[in-house]
Parts: sequence; structure tokens; C-alpha cells
Amino acid sequence: MAMLPIKGVHVVRSKGRTYTYAWRGGPRIHADPGSPEFVAELASLTSGRHSLDNSRMASLCAAWRGSDHWQKEISAKTRQNWSPWLDRIQEHFGKTSISAFDRPLIRVAIRKWRDQYKATPRAADVGLETLSRLLSFGMAEGRLMTNAVVGMPRLYKSDRSMIIWTSEDMAALEAMSSPQMIAAFKLAALTGLRTSDLLRLSWSHIGPLAIEMSTGKNRHRKTTLIPLYGELREHLATIPKRSTTVLTNQDGHSWRTGFASSFQKAKTRAGIDKHFHDFRGTAATRMYMGGLDEREIAEIFTWSEEHVADMMRRYVKKDELLLDRIRRLDKLKPRTSAVKPGVKPG
Repeated sequence: MAMLPIKGVHVVRSKGRTYTYAWRGGPRIHADPGSPEFVAELASLTSGRHSLDNSRMASLCAAWRGSDHWQKEISAKTRQNWSPWLDRIQEHFGKTSISAFDRPLIRVAIRKWRDQYKATPRAADVGLETLSRLLSFGMAEGRLMTNAVVGMPRLYKSDRSMIIWTSEDMAALEAMSSPQMIAAFKLAALTGLRTSDLLRLSWSHIGPLAIEMSTGKNRHRKTTLIPLYGELREHLATIPKRSTTVLTNQDGHSWRTGFASSFQKAKTRAGIDKHFHDFRGTAATRMYMGGLDEREIAEIFTWSEEHVADMMRRYVKKDELLLDRIRRLDKLKPRTSAVKPGVKPG
């Protein structure tokens, strides 16, 4: 974050993009810096700064942006995704009283606002999530009693829990992949590690009995412990130690960039429309079929037991139940005569 020559104005630079704000925690300036439109927009925004009404949503938006929660508890990538939506929330609801968000009818207004973006459901849900987090911040600050977004259904629905990589899929992918990519996706299918954790997995994380590492998804507050079972141990033995990380690119260096595009090219060549993330479900299913129970899988994947149970019920247990019913019906067949016995003559 850097200061513009104009006193009080802040600039945020993130991944090649620049965002300018009237003040730290203040509204975004959309005009090009240095242009007459920029000067006019800045003047308009700052003219009422000192008289900002603390009873309005604009003040809550500004408070959140300037808070330690926004700056320290939320990752830079998430702030980058949420900032444009916080701008839209402030523009749409800025003059609405904070107290109105404790009234049931506000949900109608929120839904109408969300539905403006329903043509892009995933993006609309990001906006709704941003608003929900803003309202949660307001509750924590004692400025709201409830979060009106809680319980509101999302537009985008994607359930990949039933999508796994079959042995046929993996064989097709292997035929179209480099040795480095083969090492990566096989390791993913055996461990279930997320892509980011897989790429930072180092040889020091691998002990005599297990892979033990903190997971990036939970800001490294949770640790996964993956037993070194035979097939996993055998695969690790085939990977050359060319760097501190287990997985490396063709130059023998840790993957920094290019992994996602390399995987995309390989699966396109193989004619497969599945995600790398689907290897997590693949690994969980393999572990369940190998004898691990739902609690053990939940501990390895840092999931809830309910999530694991739902996944197994939808994918694995469905087949188990059907096979059990088939077995019982097949056992019944020899005991049941297809033709009724004739009536005994008198």
C-alpha cells in the first residue's frame, strides 16, 4: 500500500492492478488518477467525510476497510476479490441506515440487489458473501443485532463430491503428461492434498510413518496427518529428490508458476473435463474403500465428519447398499418357487 502525492489518498497495488481510495478505509475512486474526473470525484467523496453519518451503512463499510480485521485477518487475495464488491455495497446501501439491516424486510432489498448480478451466479455469490462478512463485522462491533444474509440461498450450485478420477481417466491423463505432471497428479490422488499444499510439500514434511504439514486453506491453523501406506510410499520412492520440495518442474525447481496451465494442457489433450481439485474426492474415496472410517478421513482432510459421511453416502455407500440388496435378493431366489404347487387331488 502506497500513498499518492495527494494527502490522505491511498493506493493499493495487487497482482498488476491498482485501486485508489479517497482515504484509508474510504470509498474507491474509479476515475483515472490525475484526470479532471479524478479531482472532481475525490472532492465529492471527501467533502462529506468529516460529517460521515455513523448511523448509515457507508460508515460501516469505511470502518471495516480501516479495521485490523480487514487488514490482518483477511488474506490479500480475498481482499482483492471483495474490494470491488464492497464498493458496490457502499454505492447501493451506503445511505441506508444500519438499523434497517436488523429488520426482516431488508432481506427483500438484499435479494433484489443480488439478483442484478444473477447472470454471473458465482460472482453474485461473492457479492453476497462480502455483504455477509460486512454484517458480521457490524455485529462484532455492536452495531447490528443480526446478519440478514444468513440462510439466504446462493445462486451458484456446484457439487463435485461425486466427481472422481477413475483409473481409466488417470491412464489417459498419464499418456498425455510429462513425468513431472504424472508425479503430481498421482501424489494428489494418493494424498488428497490441495494444489497449493501439494506444491509446497517438502521432503521434511515426510516422516517415517506419515506426511505431516499445516494446511494453507485454514491459514495453517490445522495440520493434516497422512499415513504412509504402501502405495503412497512406493510412489514417493519414484520421485527424484531434485529440490527441497517433493514436486518440481522440468528444470528441477519448485513450481512457482505454470503448474495450472501445464495441467490444463495435459487434460485437454487427454479429452478429460475434470478438475485437479477432484483428486481430493478421489483420494478420500480410495481411503474409505481401503478401510478407513469417516472420522479418520475427516482428520486427514481437515473436513467435518458430516461432510465425509455425505460424500461417502452419495458415492460409495450407494453402491454398497445396492450390492447388499442384490445379494439378499439372489439368496431369496433358490428358496422361492416360480410356479405355485398344484392342488393335491382329492
